[in-house]
Amino acid sequence: MRKLICLLALVSAPLAAEEPAEDSPYEQMQILARAMQLIRQDYVDDTKVSYKDMTYEAMRGMLASLDPHSQFMEPKDFKSMQEDTKSEFGGLGVVVAQRNGMLTVINPMEDSPGFEAGILPGDRILKINGQTTDKLTLQEAIDLLRGEVGEKVSLTISRPATKEVKDFELTRAIIKIPSVKDAQILPAASGSKIGYVRVTQFNEPTAAELSKALDKLEKEGMEALILDLRHNPGGLLNSAVDVAAEFLPNDTMVAFTRGRTPSREYRTGRSAAPRKYPLVVLVNYASASGSEIVAGALKDLQRALVVGETTFGKGSVQSVISLPDGSALRLTTAKYFTPGKNLIHEHGVSPHIRATLTYDEESDLLRSRRRKESGMAESKLMLDPQLQRAIDVLQGTLSYAGRQGG
Repeated sequence: MRKLICLLALVSAPLAAEEPAEDSPYEQMQILARAMQLIRQDYVDDTKVSYKDMTYEAMRGMLASLDPHSQFMEPKDFKSMQEDTKSEFGGLGVVVAQRNGMLTVINPMEDSPGFEAGILPGDRILKINGQTTDKLTLQEAIDLLRGEVGEKVSLTISRPATKEVKDFELTRAIIKIPSVKDAQILPAASGSKIGYVRVTQFNEPTAAELSKALDKLEKEGMEALILDLRHNPGGLLNSAVDVAAEFLPNDTMVAFTRGRTPSREYRTGRSAAPRKYPLVVLVNYASASGSEIVAGALKDLQRALVVGETTFGKGSVQSVISLPDGSALRLTTAKYFTPGKNLIHEHGVSPHIRATLTYDEESDLLRSRRRKESGMAESKLMLDPQLQRAIDVLQGTLSYAGRQGG
């Protein structure tokens, strides 16, 4: 017990000078340690009162009380998070968040069990394997969604757009996620060569995959580009900065943070010359985090026109701090701002040109992706008014540039 008290005190020691006298960490740690001692000594079920279990539960509660994005990760959860950033992991492929107290699907990752089953952005998960989600923390829900590959998971989902309640039975799988998809020259009646690339998330290989795709399209004569970030839930910050760097000069600020820790700027570090053709960034309500940083930077720096809907508004910084036993803290430490000093968190990035999809149009778009249709036939473009609006914008830009002589 003495060892535990000393350890907690040592962890808090660097903060002592900053704490007011009436909020002493030493006194509070003694209270916590005494409570744990009493629980260990007197609680009726001695299988639930190991010091490790109580410490983990206390950490989990502390972090969950701060905000929906801060959390305590046990060693297995921390390992899973590290695997996620490498583009391959086991699970259902359903990105979730807490919205208005409901466990909500932000994005079903393409080619994943959740995507193939027809789960849609905005769906609310009411039950996981029969267990209601209304009292679960976000991490507890994620733990239930993940598990052994090959195991079945049942979900009960409410769909606000249609007021349906549906049951799904999914099988966990190893999910391999190519983050850059559908790179091609779009068919266009005017003869303009407008390129299209869709980025589904930001992970370690994303910037390199995008660079390779753009090189290919440039060899095919691409005159302008649509960068589709719709339904992109984000990912690694450095990857998002590297994607923005494809279109910006070296040492350009892409975003900065403000918090209790010193502010930090994120700048491009690309050695090659930036790509200079006209650019439209396509976003929607499910474009979050890294996608908002890219869209916000390219908008504020007047490098691209943003078309679509106001983005999700997830612009807080989570610092992951590992602990000695392999667990970790995921702690919100700052908020992101665009180069124009616009706060992303809970505000999102607003488009230059608003274009929306109806529920049926969005369902058709995602259904076509589930069928793995290749190419963008004219009939398929007509099902995607947001994409068609982006094409119209670039055709107008190219036509104007042609009249001006470049």
